[in-house]
Amino acid sequence: MCTGALVAPNLVLTAAHCLFDPRTGARVDPQSIWFEAGLSGRRAIALRQVAKAVVHPQYRYRPSGTHQIGNDLAVLRLDRPISSRQIVPLAMHAGAERGDTLDVMSYTQHHATRPSLKRSCSVLARKSRTLVMSCLVDFGASGSPVLELRPGQAPRLVSVISAKAAMGRRPVSIGTALDATLTDLIRRAG
Repeated sequence: MCTGALVAPNLVLTAAHCLFDPRTGARVDPQSIWFEAGLSGRRAIALRQVAKAVVHPQYRYRPSGTHQIGNDLAVLRLDRPISSRQIVPLAMHAGAERGDTLDVMSYTQHHATRPSLKRSCSVLARKSRTLVMSCLVDFGASGSPVLELRPGQAPRLVSVISAKAAMGRRPVSIGTALDATLTDLIRRAG
């Protein structure tokens, strides 16, 4: 189970490792994946099948380790667009930096049918395409949108959760920062 964020009426951004079977390392058939938009309880506002999945060109699946996190992005093209006033695609922004305050919206193994919002997480470090954040996340949060919320503005997606880790004794989350590669992934997903 992973989380994803709608970034266009027919496109979802998630973590690339979500598209691989952790037992075998094989790529999952994209058409076996379903996106449940606005899931709350047992009901989703929209349910769509994935028609195509495009993984970051430099991503190579490995079941453990953090060396791939900077490339842990994938774009899913849905079989048909979501056109609901209740579900609005998120704008994307590539500018998260150390010291920024962000929020994480996720579905996890303990909150699989209701979104969990982690507020006021700090970016503790940024290295190339990786953000280390103070947000506490759980299994299932991979692919979750990391949001920049500013008063009077629509939320902006700045990263997706890739892993949880520890910085010394402090639990942290690690996200893949958005960069110019995302434009190519979106174009290839069509």
